[in-house]
Amino acid sequence: MLRRHFCLLLITLIMVFTGLALSPSALALGGKQLELNQPAPNFTLPTNTGDGEISLKDYRGKWMVVYFYPRDFTSGCTLEARRFQQDLPEYQRRKAQILGVSVDDVDSHAQFCDSEGLKFPLLADTDGAVSKSYGSWLGVMSLRHTFLIDPEGIIREIFLGVNPAVHSQEVLARLDQLILLGEF
Repeated sequence: MLRRHFCLLLITLIMVFTGLALSPSALALGGKQLELNQPAPNFTLPTNTGDGEISLKDYRGKWMVVYFYPRDFTSGCTLEARRFQQDLPEYQRRKAQILGVSVDDVDSHAQFCDSEGLKFPLLADTDGAVSKSYGSWLGVMSLRHTFLIDPEGIIREIFLGVNPAVHSQEVLARLDQLILLGEF
């Protein structure tokens, strides 16, 4: 198991350094980044909750927090998920839906939700296609990126390289700012 993780880390580092050496500056770590005030790419992914699949368009009319994370059960990802769960009532008061996305499969997500008491959906992007479309892909896993999407499906904020311990509070603060602007 340790050898497998080491190999994945080594491959990831090689890909990062190769990508940095060959990529123009318009490409950030994870791929071409989306732009603010543009429509969010739609997707449909399997989940461990409800009908078994969730589409972004299912949540039109609500604020969306779509957060990408590397893996279930890792320390940073667990901390980040716990913080979102802790703040879930605050998101619900703002009529916002949280969706977590990683390459883990539906069974892993179900176990992760059960072990951490998560009450929001986790989506299985097992081939990385959605992570790639959001510029949040690093060869074998999703990067820790979050997208705040307004009720019309427009990206209003992008958080890159977040700190899992405080990220949920950062997202809530920005959501409050956007709601107070009253433009959405």
